[in-house]
Parts: sequence; C-alpha cells; structure tokens
Amino acid sequence: MADGDLLGPAAVREIAARLDVRPAKRLGQNFVIDPGTVRRIVALAGLSAGDAVLEVGPGFGSLTLGLLAAAHRVVAVEVDPVLAAELPRTVAAVAPGLAPRLEVVTADAARVTSLPGEPPTALVANLPYNVAVPVVLHLLATFGSVARGLVMVQAEVADRMTAPPGSRVYGVPSVKLAWYASARRAGPVPRAVFWPVPNVDSGLVAFARHPAPGAGASREDTFAVIDAAFSQRRKTLRAALARWAGTPGDAERILRAAGVDPGARGEALTVADFARIALARGDAASPGGHPRTPDGPEPPAGHKAP
Repeated sequence: MADGDLLGPAAVREIAARLDVRPAKRLGQNFVIDPGTVRRIVALAGLSAGDAVLEVGPGFGSLTLGLLAAAHRVVAVEVDPVLAAELPRTVAAVAPGLAPRLEVVTADAARVTSLPGEPPTALVANLPYNVAVPVVLHLLATFGSVARGLVMVQAEVADRMTAPPGSRVYGVPSVKLAWYASARRAGPVPRAVFWPVPNVDSGLVAFARHPAPGAGASREDTFAVIDAAFSQRRKTLRAALARWAGTPGDAERILRAAGVDPGARGEALTVADFARIALARGDAASPGGHPRTPDGPEPPAGHKAP
C-alpha cells in the first residue's frame, strides 16, 4: 500500500473544497488525513483477502482506500449523500483497480438492517464520537456474520467499551459489548491525524465475536437487567433492580436464585451474571406462567410488545 494510493491532507482538503463540504460537528465528522494512520489501522485489523469489510462513515475515503487494498470487498455506509456520491469517484481516480471492490450505501448506520452482496465479516471504521457505542451494538446485533473488528472512537469511549468488571468506568457499554465480543484497547490515536483536529483524544478498540453467555437468557431480557442495574450505580442490586423485579423483596429472591449477592453493585458483575439474573426472573414466574413486573405480566415467549 503506497502513499500514492492513499489520501493525504492536501487531497482531502481539495475534495472538500471542490464539494463545498465543511465538517459537521452534529455528525461527528473528523476525517483521517494521515496515510500512516490508515496503514496502521489496516494492519491492526488483520484483514485477509477473503474478508468483506463493513466501514461506517467513510467520509472522503482515506480509510476506505486502505481497506480496499487489503480485503475482498468493502461496503461503506455513509449518511452524508454528498460524500456517499463522491466516494466511488475518488476511488476510481486514486486506485482504479480497486473500484470494483467498493459498494457505497447511503444510510444511517444506526438504522441499517440490510446490506447488498455477501454478508460482512469484519467491521472497521472511524466512528463518529457521538454515536459510536450504539452503532457498534446495532451492527453486531444485526449482522451476525461480523466476526471481528477494529473501530476508532473517543479515548474515553474506548476505555468504557473495554473496561473489566470492577473498573471505575465499567458500565452499560462494557457489559453490552461483552455480550457479543471480547474487546481490548489496540492503541491510542493522536489528534493531529484528523481534520479538523478534535479537542479529545482517540483510541482503537479491537473486538472478536464470541458465543453469547450460556445461561440461556435472551439478549433483550439480559439488556433490560443491565439497564436497570446501572440506572442507579450507587445503589445495591437489591435496590436498583426493585422496579424491574416488582419489589425489593422480589429482586432479592431473584438475585439469590441466580447466585448473585443482593448487596453487590452492577459494576461488579460480568455479562454472564446479568444473564443468570434474567433467567432466574423467568424461573420465578408467577402462577400464571409469566414473570411479574411493575406494569403487569410480560408477554408470552415469541410475542413482542408493540
């Protein structure tokens, strides 16, 4: 991958000026303009010639060009219609031999539910800071074929995504990502490689998908427990889960049935612990066969509430 096949600062600014595009803060647009950073990301992603890569927010195509050189195919999801329309032209001009490998989808990655062509096997992206975690969780839930990935996010978000139980920053992003994959920090990214230069540091998060926790609880039920447990971080699980369970006493009975200390706090639990709690609530169903909730019985299995 030679620098001539990648976009540097001058090329990015030339494209932006020609399109009259100014980075939009509301979209979290900070574009990578350093070829060395692109090469580093592609190398850390560990792509093979058979990979189909899902890229979110390709922007002007700096990272896209590097991914196209390393993978079989890249589907780039771009919410900005002007940038989405220009990306194929940029690739055709800079690396015409790679142009057939690119497919561009104009859509919001947080809402996309289908992609053209073969299923993606890897997610590699410079994610907008303001939507990074929801986008990653949505894509992992929607595309089970995504086996691994490398994403660039705000450094604090990277810390939360990879935090272990007991960490000060362990919370909802940490646990929900752990449902799908094991994640680790893969290194820092300096501010100077972006245009415009952000006022926060960035970091790389690598992840590899693993089987869901073996407790047998559904993702939806487990995530409901996680949300309830972290809605009041300073409270014990007995108190934090009281409304979710029905009463503090119900919460304590469910927690004990799951083998979890009612006096513990959410930040001490693994995703497998939360799955056991969700399953124990189902096992502690009311005589009618449905778990009790503050708002009435849950719908029967297989039925989703509107």
